[in-house]
Amino acid sequence: MQHKRSAWVRGLRLHRTPVDARRGTPPHQGDRLFDLDAQVHARSRFRSAEHPERYAEYTLREPGVPEAMAPGDHTLIVVREFRRVPLHASALRLVLFAARLGREAAVVATLAHFAERALSLYQPPYLLLARSAEQPGITMLLTGIQASALLESGHATPFSVDAVLPELAPLLAVEPEIYGYAPEPDPASVAAAVSPYAV
Repeated sequence: MQHKRSAWVRGLRLHRTPVDARRGTPPHQGDRLFDLDAQVHARSRFRSAEHPERYAEYTLREPGVPEAMAPGDHTLIVVREFRRVPLHASALRLVLFAARLGREAAVVATLAHFAERALSLYQPPYLLLARSAEQPGITMLLTGIQASALLESGHATPFSVDAVLPELAPLLAVEPEIYGYAPEPDPASVAAAVSPYAV
């Protein structure tokens, strides 16, 4: 069976401040182009758990006018993607993996196998495993979880990569960096846990 590949362009931008580097203004201020940009279908911002000054911004946009690339920008190549429709996630998490030189393929293969098992075990509403086109050693795992459903299923902890770390550790240049979902403040709507513009 043939599967048509998605035409969406996925990107990852890593930076050290919450400022939108493309416009030089905080993303929740100004003309609201951050949320209303016609090229962008979805955007999710994450903050490093260990280094709070570090941010990761995931975007899903239409093909067409190419974005200007800056240091820390990555075009993502999808390895695995799973999405339940509609998406009902109470939390999003992103984990970055940096492979040792020459071990890039092994890291991707290990994470792809982990993702397949995780779909059965955790049944996440969303899962994306992708690697950087510009730096093949960078691999990203983005997951959405529904915390209440996870607790009801008997899992004491949310979706975790701890089980695969012993296998991955010899292949990585540094420890994986975990990012938690960090939506931009929106005074008009504070009820939603996950932004409608996420993933």
